[in-house]
Amino acid sequence: MTYTRPWLSFKDQLEHLKSRGLVVTDDSAALKALEQFGYYRLSAYWYPFRQKKFDAEGRVSGVTDDFIPNTELKDSVQLYLFDKKLRLLLLDALERIEIALRVDIAHLLGRLDTFAHTKQDKLHKSFANKTKGSGKPTAFNAWNQKRTYVEARSKEDFVEHYKTNHGPDLPIWVAVETWDFGALSQLFAMMKVKHQTQIARKYGVPDWEAFQSWMRSLNYLRNICAHHSRLWNRNIIDQPSLPAPGALPWLDQLRSSGLTDAELKSRPFLLVAICRHMVLQLNPSSEWHNRMREHLNEFPTVASDYSISIEAMGAPNCWHTW
Repeated sequence: MTYTRPWLSFKDQLEHLKSRGLVVTDDSAALKALEQFGYYRLSAYWYPFRQKKFDAEGRVSGVTDDFIPNTELKDSVQLYLFDKKLRLLLLDALERIEIALRVDIAHLLGRLDTFAHTKQDKLHKSFANKTKGSGKPTAFNAWNQKRTYVEARSKEDFVEHYKTNHGPDLPIWVAVETWDFGALSQLFAMMKVKHQTQIARKYGVPDWEAFQSWMRSLNYLRNICAHHSRLWNRNIIDQPSLPAPGALPWLDQLRSSGLTDAELKSRPFLLVAICRHMVLQLNPSSEWHNRMREHLNEFPTVASDYSISIEAMGAPNCWHTW
């Protein structure tokens, strides 16, 4: 299929939006927004304000090009700016979490062997030998290939210094500083159950399998935030598992709101709540959760006839009691 839509100047883009029913109260500000953020990026934030299409049975089947009455361009701009700050706040939390987990994993495995991360016998045999299909490499071999490549390419001063003075093989407490969150979470998933449990319990999570999934989901969240992608109402693909009722009081509170586990896991608010939990476990005097709460309380009020709220993030009505 050939793409036929023509290139449009910023002014033409604005006129096109007006023709679809978008209200623009300040052309100069609207043009500046299109020039600064881009039509395509903003389109993800005006998508909720497009009129819906219905099938013969009255079910929503998609959206039209036309906007819901009284929708203003500034509605989507405000939503974009809200989402931007949300991502930045989360990146602050995720940095703390990732760095702490690097230390936890390196300290625990390093006690077993300086090069434990290169030795499959220091990990859980069946976890490390998992494959994604016939003829595919094992989890350990795939991870180890990536690790070797990353460490060989690293130009960090501390890596160059170590290699010059000690040789090419990095001990785990050095190597871990070259890995991304994804590599970290993959190694964690191959660790022995007793070691995963030990780290999970440090963060107040009694279920090692749930904690393992949290690491994977937080890596997914980190990638969304780092690549400036829309987050606030996103359908979460890499969903975390949840401990059983009674394990975490804040999770019991979210469950008591009437939302099912499936509903909680499918929206980003749960990942925000997990970050809150992790940061407070690392530093009980942290104010991060208060800054996040203040930001969520500033969810934009829109002019459009279509009402949006923080509930689209998966936030239950009791979230204010954090």
